[in-house]
Amino acid sequence: MTKPTHILAVSLAACLISLSVAPAAVVYRSDEGWTVEGDEGSVVEKTAVDQMKHAEKLEAEGKTAAAAKAYQGLVKHFGLSLLAPKAQLKTAQLQEKTGQYEAAYGSYDKYITKYPKGEDFESAVESMFKIAKLFLEGAKRRLLGVPVAPSMQKAQEMFEGIVKRAPVSKWAPLAQFNAGQAMEKQGKTVEAIAAYQQVVAKYPTDPVADNALYQIGYVRLKEYRDGSYDRNDAQKARESFEEFINRYPESEKVPQARENIKSLEGGQTKNVLEVAKFYDKSKQYKAAVIYYNDVIKAEPGTPASDYAKLRIEQLKAQVGEDALQAGPEKTENGSRAQAHRKMQAKVDTASRPDFVGPPVTMPEAPVETAPNKPKLRTGGEGLGPVPAVEPPLPGQPAPLKPDTGLPLPPP
Repeated sequence: MTKPTHILAVSLAACLISLSVAPAAVVYRSDEGWTVEGDEGSVVEKTAVDQMKHAEKLEAEGKTAAAAKAYQGLVKHFGLSLLAPKAQLKTAQLQEKTGQYEAAYGSYDKYITKYPKGEDFESAVESMFKIAKLFLEGAKRRLLGVPVAPSMQKAQEMFEGIVKRAPVSKWAPLAQFNAGQAMEKQGKTVEAIAAYQQVVAKYPTDPVADNALYQIGYVRLKEYRDGSYDRNDAQKARESFEEFINRYPESEKVPQARENIKSLEGGQTKNVLEVAKFYDKSKQYKAAVIYYNDVIKAEPGTPASDYAKLRIEQLKAQVGEDALQAGPEKTENGSRAQAHRKMQAKVDTASRPDFVGPPVTMPEAPVETAPNKPKLRTGGEGLGPVPAVEPPLPGQPAPLKPDTGLPLPPP
């Protein structure tokens, strides 16, 4: 796996050595790529007109890199010239032609920023949009001239740059929409939805607005399907599709939006079925049957309902119908028996000879008092004679003495 890396390193080193012995200086700039200082493109003429002629001559001779550098020289040294806007645009076009897409995008960006009233403003924005679209579709960025992995982040930045610097351009709505696409591909769900909402809010009459509103529903639907199973996500997706249908009833995507709404309705049953299967797998068969019955009620006649019916019958045969009945347990395995065992376990643990926990405080037995027994006094205050026991009524047995159980003597 390391061999190609060594070959690439040797190749780059060889190139740098061969360039270092050349009389011209090799320079790398982020917006230009590799250039050679001292070549024909680095020559600066005395006037803007002569510089333009020099650049055009190099371009006609097929010396694209040198011509681009000459055009850049005109902008740099004769920035106030009437030829500067054209030279800036030509720089971007030649960079794009040679595949220096990031450099070309930057040059087009300079054109629309420095010359917002230029006659080629819209064509420059269009070129920027096309370059950004290349990155969105998987064009590879270049690092020191070597192609590297695609960058959705770069595509996002490019589209956002178009919206920021050319908000009233005809390409702005599409750029805003594609910024959402780039975010979506990066997994930035919240940001993508916000980007699509901006399309609908800023450009409601643009043809791309209906696609943006549909995409909001689709992102939420996808998020729900990918595993959240959150009823709120399903509800939001449904509302987005319904709003899309109401606002754009003539859109070609309306039939698909209706199908998506139907799938969301089925998705609720799918969620319940997954819960039933979870309890089934966990051998909590009573709970599983409850959820299987919910599936049967929600969507009768569907494959999910048929599966639920079949599984209920299998469980009845496996564990018996009585074991699947809902309600509290009435056997010794019930909650009362479990609580009793827990209490007994605590007592047994504390009574073990090797118990090292805190001492167990035993509850004191309640002291019973006779109904007519006088209150015990401990002080001298309020001390009086002990009340006498009243004699029994005629025909009634004599009261018994509490300590002996013998009849009390008459007063």
